[in-house]
Amino acid sequence: MAKSSADDEELRRACEAAIEGTKQKVVMSIRVAKSHGIWGKSAKLGRGQMAKPRVLAISTKAKTQRTKAFLRVLKYSTGGVLEPAKLYKLKHLSKVEVVTNDPSGCTFTLGFDNLRSQSVAPPQWTMRNVDDRNRLLMCILNICKDVLGRLPKVVGIDVVEMALWAKEHTPTITKQLVNLQDGPVEAGMTEGDMKVTVERELVSQAEEEDMEALLGTYVMGISEAEAFSERLKRELQALEAANVHAILENEPLVDEVLQGLDSATNCVEDMDEWLGIFNVKLRHMREDIESIETRNNKLEMLSVNNKSLIEELDKLLERLHIPSEYAACLTGGSFDEARMFENIDSCEWLTNALCSLEVPSLDPSYADMHAVREKRAELEKLKTTFVRRASEFLRNYFASLVDFMISDKSYFSQRGQLKRPDHADLRYKCRTYARLLQHLKSLDKNCLSPLQKAYCSSLNLLLRREAREFANELRASTKASRNPTVWLEGSTGSSQNVNNQDTSTVSEAYAKMLTIFIPLLVDESSFFAHFMCFEVPVLVPPGGLANGKEGGMNDDEDGNDDDLGIMDLDDNDNKAGKSAADLEALNESLRDLLDGIQEDFYAVVDWAYKIDPLRCISMHGITERYISGQKADAAGFVRLLLDDLESRISMQFTRFVEEACHQIERNERNVRQVGVLSYIPRFATLATRMEQYIQGQSRDLVDQAYTKFVTIMFVTLDKIGQADPKYADILLLENYAAFQNSLYDLANVVPTLAKFYHQASEAYEQSCTRHINMIIYYQFERLFQFARRIEDLIYTITPEEIPFQLGLSKVDLRKVVKSSLSGVDKSISAMYKKLQKNLTSEELLPSLWDKCKKEFLEKYDSFAQLVAKVYPSENIPSVTEMRELLASM
Repeated sequence: MAKSSADDEELRRACEAAIEGTKQKVVMSIRVAKSHGIWGKSAKLGRGQMAKPRVLAISTKAKTQRTKAFLRVLKYSTGGVLEPAKLYKLKHLSKVEVVTNDPSGCTFTLGFDNLRSQSVAPPQWTMRNVDDRNRLLMCILNICKDVLGRLPKVVGIDVVEMALWAKEHTPTITKQLVNLQDGPVEAGMTEGDMKVTVERELVSQAEEEDMEALLGTYVMGISEAEAFSERLKRELQALEAANVHAILENEPLVDEVLQGLDSATNCVEDMDEWLGIFNVKLRHMREDIESIETRNNKLEMLSVNNKSLIEELDKLLERLHIPSEYAACLTGGSFDEARMFENIDSCEWLTNALCSLEVPSLDPSYADMHAVREKRAELEKLKTTFVRRASEFLRNYFASLVDFMISDKSYFSQRGQLKRPDHADLRYKCRTYARLLQHLKSLDKNCLSPLQKAYCSSLNLLLRREAREFANELRASTKASRNPTVWLEGSTGSSQNVNNQDTSTVSEAYAKMLTIFIPLLVDESSFFAHFMCFEVPVLVPPGGLANGKEGGMNDDEDGNDDDLGIMDLDDNDNKAGKSAADLEALNESLRDLLDGIQEDFYAVVDWAYKIDPLRCISMHGITERYISGQKADAAGFVRLLLDDLESRISMQFTRFVEEACHQIERNERNVRQVGVLSYIPRFATLATRMEQYIQGQSRDLVDQAYTKFVTIMFVTLDKIGQADPKYADILLLENYAAFQNSLYDLANVVPTLAKFYHQASEAYEQSCTRHINMIIYYQFERLFQFARRIEDLIYTITPEEIPFQLGLSKVDLRKVVKSSLSGVDKSISAMYKKLQKNLTSEELLPSLWDKCKKEFLEKYDSFAQLVAKVYPSENIPSVTEMRELLASM
């Protein structure tokens, strides 16, 4: 047999040279013939289907974790040198099929699952003989099994036949077919070393022995499938017949089992009958036991209920019993201070007794019992009697307390002695009956309204008497000279000196009135709210007006022992019954308690206004401080009183401002006025005084007055100026200058006055400009009139044409210059004298003269520029000469 091309070393080296650089090792190389055919049909020979010589090479590439295997197709180039043509990865090999059209079996195809077009027939590889074919296919299958762990599908060739062929040709298989996981073959090994045995075959030894035994068993009929199938059927029928025979032989044993089952069934039926009998007897016995237990339970329940009924009746009788000492105290006991403990104790018992007979505390089944209804009616009668007696006593008691205090004149302010009201003893005596009032409210809340009216009526007389006597003595003991309200009138007199007198005692007296009575009224309101059991949100603590007081005069006697303060709404003490209705009722009662006392505060305000109207500013600031110190819902009447006082003070001050404005307006009715008007310096004095009186937040009040004053002052000044237009600018500039000079210091610290200061400054500049222009044109009218005509024409015609216009020739220019500037020093002196002539404020003359010279120089400079442009050949005095002349004047 000819040597296989698989053993051709030259061919292998040629293949390795062709794939040099790919790091792949050639395992086998063999020559084949490549041809194409159509699937399912024999290939027709043609030009494109002629067999072509190719070399198939199986190569491997070792990686770190696995080995990759490839199938390479190499072709011969023009020079007979092998070069790579195709590369297939064996991991994609899915089918090996021997072509059945080739009778020799040497032609096969290899199917890969990653080819793009499966519709094109794969190439057919034809070997020289079957041994070469088997050798290549065995090499491919071994590599797939060892490297990839799987075998492709083999079609058209028997695997057993392949295994037998491999076993027969084991000595001729080289090491390339051995397990490739042991690594590539070393290049230095000899040909004898390359001969190895097949360690891994397609069929294992055990499988081969089983197959041989099976084939040996049926060797007689293996060649004919039908005979083999008939033999298997006969053996199957023989086995089934043997199974049936075995079953029939066991029939006696089955009969014995059935007999045993019948006897067992009879025993079970007998036992079930006996159990039914026992069950009926047990049921009857259980019914008897339940009947006995039911009768026994009823007897026990009856005994327990009787015992509980006796206990409940005892408790009910205890509730219905009225102790004789309580009944006597409620119907005819005394309300003296020494007996108040007994009265309170009786009230508590009566309250609890009434509650115990109501449905929440009493079982609803008892509520309609005759005895309970009778006892409830008796308790209601006791309650009505006690409430009537206690209410009558308290009404008389409040009136007697106040009458006793009013009858004692030493209790009030007297001539030469201011008496601070002291209600400590009054409140102490009232607190004796505070708990009684709380019990009266719980017994009958409707009885409190008459008591509240009686208390308010009695105490209102006391408070009004105290305020009247205190206010009268306060005004009588305050020494202050009266300042007239004629502040800004036009006539001059000694009133200016009177205005400088100190009237601070007036505002101090008003502050003392507030300091004494506002805390007193707030404390009285708080005491009344708590004493008369108003359940309202609390507003201020006792003596809570400390922030609004002056002189530190706190109500020490009351502040330490009165737990009657009303806290702020935010400090919720979780009292029940807080409602808007209670708060409204409280405010109504406080109005009855304090109404009328405001007249004495008004009298102090009016008295202070008559002495010094400017003291309204101080009083306004004092009132604002007290308002800010009050809570929004404190004693409601006190808040209203302070708001009314603030409104009255504002009204009085507005009255003063209106009168002062009227005095300013009277100035315009006089005959021609010159110089600084009288109300300008008087306003500066007034503003200085007003700034001294500002306290607290009175800034808005004063700023509004400033706005009214200055507005009227400026309007009046303009009207006076319009009455004499010839001297209007002199009057305006002098008065605006005086306004600025007198208010310079105040304008630096008072924003409102600063605004009017700047307004006066602008008006002053405008008046100065108009007056100076008038004086300049009076002396140099022809000169600047000529310049104005040139300016009018220069916008319409060229400068060269102007000298040819009528009245603007060079001769006309010379005449105007000669007439106006020939005695210019005398004309400038005349300007100065005219400026000085009508000016009454000599201190303004230097600044006005400087403005006049500056304005004249600017006008002359403009004239000189026009002459130089229109009459370049004419000579006039230069601007420098004119500046030097003005400087020397």
